[in-house]
Amino acid sequence: MLLFLARRILSTVPVLVIVALIVFLMLRLAPGDPAAAIVGDSGTSENIARVREQLGLNQSLPVQFFHWSAQLLQGNLGESYFMKKTVVELIGQRIEATVSLAAVTLVATILIAVPLGVIAAWRHGGWLDRMLMGFSVMGFSIPAFVIGYVLIWIFALHLQWLPVQGYQRLSQGPWLWIKHLILPSITLSIIYVALIARVTRAAVAEAMTEDYIRTARAKGISETRLLMRHALANAAIPIVTVIGIGIALLIGGVVVTETVFAIPGLGQLTVDAVLSRDFPLIQGITLFFSVIYVLINLLIDVSYLVFDPRIRY
Repeated sequence: MLLFLARRILSTVPVLVIVALIVFLMLRLAPGDPAAAIVGDSGTSENIARVREQLGLNQSLPVQFFHWSAQLLQGNLGESYFMKKTVVELIGQRIEATVSLAAVTLVATILIAVPLGVIAAWRHGGWLDRMLMGFSVMGFSIPAFVIGYVLIWIFALHLQWLPVQGYQRLSQGPWLWIKHLILPSITLSIIYVALIARVTRAAVAEAMTEDYIRTARAKGISETRLLMRHALANAAIPIVTVIGIGIALLIGGVVVTETVFAIPGLGQLTVDAVLSRDFPLIQGITLFFSVIYVLINLLIDVSYLVFDPRIRY
């Protein structure tokens, strides 16, 4: 296991280097000049040239990449051009909101999607199965921002049960914290509930056709135990895989949801950084998300060994 973990961690290094290089080149080659954005409309060409020199943007691309990589190896992601804070500090300030939203969404998704998928597989071909799968198709079809605005109109503006937008830290009270996360979490979770429910249904339905299920049923095992103890346990690998992919997609999906609900998280910070062409901030956030993706993939691989010890890499 330790050898496997060491190999997997080492194999992520080239991936992160390639991601860093691609992000660096894409930002530098994209149209627009961050120096001109910093100076503003009233800035002269001399002012723009001075800012470019201060930021090191007048140097060649290899030299810029070398300086940035050297800082990165020291754990320094640079300083934001516009916010005048280090990238690490800015990520630290915003990460709680994003992690809170992702965690609440993930827990709600798993608690809803897996039972729905198991029930649909149990009633395979029946009206309950068709109704649940119809719901999953709807979940895929409606964009997240549309769901978000509809929920705001119903539960925040019309019924006034929940706040329209914003975020409160957990330190300000658990109820206040969760109250501000309910609508964004529902918005995000609908598509993932649909995705995980469909995969769970397919995996459990396939497991239910296996010989060991027929044998267990012949022995008089209850349907609940048959589903949970045998079928679901043996269908765990594809379900865990899609949950892992869902987490990775979830992190990307928070950009839209945080914007709709004005949540000051990493998604909102990413939008601000892209609009202002804040190179160090975009690179830092992208690398941070890349590391999260890599860790999620690593956890998925490790979970395979837990659910099925016969697997060897």
